[in-house]
Amino acid sequence: MTSILTNTGAMTALQTLRSINQNLAQTQNEISTGKSIASAKDNSAIWAISKVMESDVTGFNAIRSSLSLGESSIAVARNASESITDLLTQIKSNIVAAQEANVDRAKIQTDIGQLRDQITSIVNAAQFNGLNLLKNTSADAGSGTVQILSSLDRAADGTVTARNIDVRKQDLSTQAQVVDTTGTGGSYTAGTGANAIALNATITGSITVGTVEAGVAYSIGVVGAAGLAAVVTGDDGAGRDDAGVIAYVARDGDTAEDVARALQAAFAAWAAEEGIDPDDLNISRNGAELTFTSANTDADDTIAVRLDTLRSDDNVIGGGLAALAEVDVSTRAGAESALAAVEGLIQAAIDASASFGSAQSRVETQSEFVSKLIDSLKAGIGSMVDADLEEASARLQALQVQQQLGIQSLSIANQAPQTILALFR
Repeated sequence: MTSILTNTGAMTALQTLRSINQNLAQTQNEISTGKSIASAKDNSAIWAISKVMESDVTGFNAIRSSLSLGESSIAVARNASESITDLLTQIKSNIVAAQEANVDRAKIQTDIGQLRDQITSIVNAAQFNGLNLLKNTSADAGSGTVQILSSLDRAADGTVTARNIDVRKQDLSTQAQVVDTTGTGGSYTAGTGANAIALNATITGSITVGTVEAGVAYSIGVVGAAGLAAVVTGDDGAGRDDAGVIAYVARDGDTAEDVARALQAAFAAWAAEEGIDPDDLNISRNGAELTFTSANTDADDTIAVRLDTLRSDDNVIGGGLAALAEVDVSTRAGAESALAAVEGLIQAAIDASASFGSAQSRVETQSEFVSKLIDSLKAGIGSMVDADLEEASARLQALQVQQQLGIQSLSIANQAPQTILALFR
């Protein structure tokens, strides 16, 4: 049936042409934007995933900048610590030369002083954007560790967690340690109970360093023994006036083992200076445990050893190379003691350089990984939302042909009602 009111052929041709024009517009949009999914209406699920990944790419770009900044800071510290190691080696060479009897020790001491000042200058200058990894003399929590943002971990539930690379500061400053033994700025606690032992008749005893608090001085108090009493006892008979002689002011990040190691070194320096016979009193360490031994066979000659705690706002954390101030080769005895001391200082500088080198290597590795990860994320996003231009080009030509045919079909369908006029002639 032919009707002048309803032209089904034209309606069908028009619907087809509309569909062709819609597909043609979409294809042209893909070609112009380069994306098959340019907005949420194209495919809401894929668009949402791509936007989350794009935000991750932005975050990792910021992380790459953070890693670059951190790597530069560590590189400055590593180069400085290596230079300090070389200067300490020169100081050792001068100390060795001072062992001879027919040398001018005063001039050698002057050279050592100049090298010591140069070390101080390097430490002060070894900063990048205000961050100095060669100074760690603050008792503030967290001051001993620098965190470098290294990753953003996204869980399956969408939770994002920031991850950091922790870089421990390595103090190579020459600041002198100060222990406030008066208690005016805080409190003094003598070791009691488990923190105090008595040695006599070849007895061995141990004290374990417990919880460590930055800015607190930990001191070994020694009282008694006929040959030691004049050195280690104070006016009150409890060693109070000599508290802090064998001591270490803890810095942020120190562990109990670090404190025990420092106390062992302080004890060795004190014993050598005072001429204490190792048979009378000696110390060894296993982790955070300090073991005191005495080969004194006189049961009446007791040596009491304590682990004291001195809290004070006036305590000053000493630099890792503070012992440089004690190096004095103007006398033969001083030259001999300096030779033993400088070995420990060189080792401290070497350890610092190695620590920074390891940290720098890790940061470099993470930076390379982040760069590759960014490329992978970008490729993944592109595979989801980018248009296949070869396919779009072929589809565009086909749709243009379909559009022309659709227009002709609609034109033919619109001519159909005119055939009815012939019936009325």
